[in-house]
Amino acid sequence: MTIIFLILFIAFISTYISIPSIIKVAYQKHLCDEPDEERKTHTQSIPTLGGIAIFAGVMITSTFFVNFSLIPEFGYALSALILLFFTGVKDDIIPLTPIKKFSAQIIAALIIVFKCNIRLTDMYGFLYINKIPYEVSILMSVLTILLIVNAFNLVDGINGLSGGLGFISSVSFGILFLELKQENWAYIAFSLAGALLGFLCYNYGKEAKIFMGDTGSLTVGLFLAIFALQFIESNRVVSYFKPTFAPVYAVTILAIILGDTLRLFTWRILQKRSPFSGDRNHFHHYLVDSGFSHPKACWVLYSLNLFLIGTMLLFRETEQLLSILFLLLMFGISTYIFWRFRHNQKQKNITQNKTLLSHSSEKKNKKQEKIVKV
Repeated sequence: MTIIFLILFIAFISTYISIPSIIKVAYQKHLCDEPDEERKTHTQSIPTLGGIAIFAGVMITSTFFVNFSLIPEFGYALSALILLFFTGVKDDIIPLTPIKKFSAQIIAALIIVFKCNIRLTDMYGFLYINKIPYEVSILMSVLTILLIVNAFNLVDGINGLSGGLGFISSVSFGILFLELKQENWAYIAFSLAGALLGFLCYNYGKEAKIFMGDTGSLTVGLFLAIFALQFIESNRVVSYFKPTFAPVYAVTILAIILGDTLRLFTWRILQKRSPFSGDRNHFHHYLVDSGFSHPKACWVLYSLNLFLIGTMLLFRETEQLLSILFLLLMFGISTYIFWRFRHNQKQKNITQNKTLLSHSSEKKNKKQEKIVKV
């Protein structure tokens, strides 16, 4: 256990001490995100290169503690991570076209699937399907990686949210890897957790000092995708959980990240819009528009994520369908509550505006009456 705290500490310190220099350079070179869009919640220029510090913190720590001879596949994973790292850096400095970013993500996903051989090999009873053909395995694995990477990128909407959810997910996967006797993968997961904790010291709160940018969201998203697939397949060998439960639990760990994105994609497609079109319908938008501050909105979503992760353990020995239905039910209830918060706030604002207009109209009428009397 001592080594875990040491990994967390070194990753935290490595990230924490490097960010002030990155902030200074970003301001000098004008590498900041400007508050020029309706969906942006900040009111001043904020540096966007926090992902550099996160990636550095993970690499410094994991290369020191991880025995790569026991997980040689991570060498190839590192090449995929570096590809997305530089793609993110380029996009944070000079924005890339969506097709170029997506192409880089596809290449990274193919490296993970083909060279690392980290992929889904089974449906684990979902829709009563178990073993799947190699070609289907490749396709499903690539799509899963792309979904998680883009979902994490899209959830990065308010201060502290993506870093906090990434921290919760990486710690969860780290603990699971320890239970599966996959110590080296656990060390990588805790390295990511420590780095994200260091980043949150500058990103969490009403006014962030730096954003992780695409540099951070792409690489952290890929880390989480790798962890999810590796956990599902490792559990098939060790059987810490029932094989049918492991995929459900992996999705539960990423529930806020994946669920919010899938919900929005479905809604936008039903409205005949691009699934990648922007709006203010993410969970964090619902909460902020309801009057929650960024920290409070983050803690609501952190708490929901932790509640789902903890509660789902009660279903570890039940039928897969029951655990899926419970997860969908909790997500549906949460969606309705968050939507209701914003709806009530809008109604309250409308009532207040009507009252103000009414008072203004009354004052105007009184002035006119005084003028007529004179």
